[in-house]
Amino acid sequence: MATLKEILFTSLTAAGLVAADGLNARAVAAGKKYFGTEISTIVMADSSANAIAKNSQDFGQYTCENEMKFDALEPSRGTFSYTSADKIVAQAQANGQIMRCHNLVWHSQVPSWVTNGKFDNATLISIMKNHIANVVGHYKGKCYAWDVVNEALNEDGSYRTSGSIWGSTIGPAFIPIAFAAAAAADPTAKLYYNDYNCDKPGSKATGAQNLIKMVKQYGAPIHGFGMQGHMTAGQVGSASQYVTNMRAFANLGVEVAFTELDISTPSSSPNFAQQATDYATIVSACKQVSACVGITTWGFTDKYTWISNSYPLIWDTSLQKKAAYNAILNAWGSSSTPTSLAAPTSTSQASSGNATGCTAAHYAQCGGQGYSGCTVCESPYTCKYSNDWYSQCL
Repeated sequence: MATLKEILFTSLTAAGLVAADGLNARAVAAGKKYFGTEISTIVMADSSANAIAKNSQDFGQYTCENEMKFDALEPSRGTFSYTSADKIVAQAQANGQIMRCHNLVWHSQVPSWVTNGKFDNATLISIMKNHIANVVGHYKGKCYAWDVVNEALNEDGSYRTSGSIWGSTIGPAFIPIAFAAAAAADPTAKLYYNDYNCDKPGSKATGAQNLIKMVKQYGAPIHGFGMQGHMTAGQVGSASQYVTNMRAFANLGVEVAFTELDISTPSSSPNFAQQATDYATIVSACKQVSACVGITTWGFTDKYTWISNSYPLIWDTSLQKKAAYNAILNAWGSSSTPTSLAAPTSTSQASSGNATGCTAAHYAQCGGQGYSGCTVCESPYTCKYSNDWYSQCL
């Protein structure tokens, strides 16, 4: 039987008088649209993991891992299979979570009937446009955004042709054609280009900016850039480089998001403190750029990571929160919780926002530009500088 406090908390929350707390709640309080996660039907089948995924205070947005890719949705020509993806969309809708839909055109996970079909340019364009029309049409009004084209660039920023049926047969023109087709199928969805190794300034980031310009020159709409963010602990560096890079994209008139964030640390000798610091750095960078609408981690638990021999995510293999969880909370800043009935679950959460007379817990934020919380760490930890916007108790 529920306690009086639990009943009161539920009633006040329903009335909008008590705000809960979590990764997404903090992101929204910081002015962002969401903090989200990639999810799969495999995770959904694990009731303990799915209970975490369903908590909209931590995750306000979903991205399907594989369920919306070309080979999953159109395994044979003209035959579409939506069952698995529909399950994820239905769960998101039931919990008030946003869908970032991923992805429509990619060189990988293309069914063999496409790659081995020996189609000419015109036929392959027709196949691509038909796929987009059916898929985007099926989910019309249910996707906040679509990753329309995924990973169309080489590392030097040139257009990928090797290994891409689209690039080698159609050429770069497939990109604006795909964006135009997606816009026709759902004019309300945000349309993104999504790629990796573009989170810092460099040749590939410049190539992605040129791609956005090219799509616009063709007259097709493009609304966002997804910088995937597959990173390694200890190699993330300062927030300023990410801020500079995101602003370069924003100057092109598009929004930006980290769409597949994970920060690897080897399972043989994990460094969770460094990982926590690095997650906080990415959050602090997004927080500083108004055009950064949110962050999606590529999964949330090491139990279901795609990266072998690594612990890259926020919950461990036993589904327990790691140091990164509180580091992300504190990097976003204080929650909007107005009453102790919805008190934080950890000292580091509770300390956020208290300017004096408090101590910050291990791994909590303790300084940085714009920070107004605890600046003294609990013993035996000290406040160590990470970047201009984030210092942490280590």
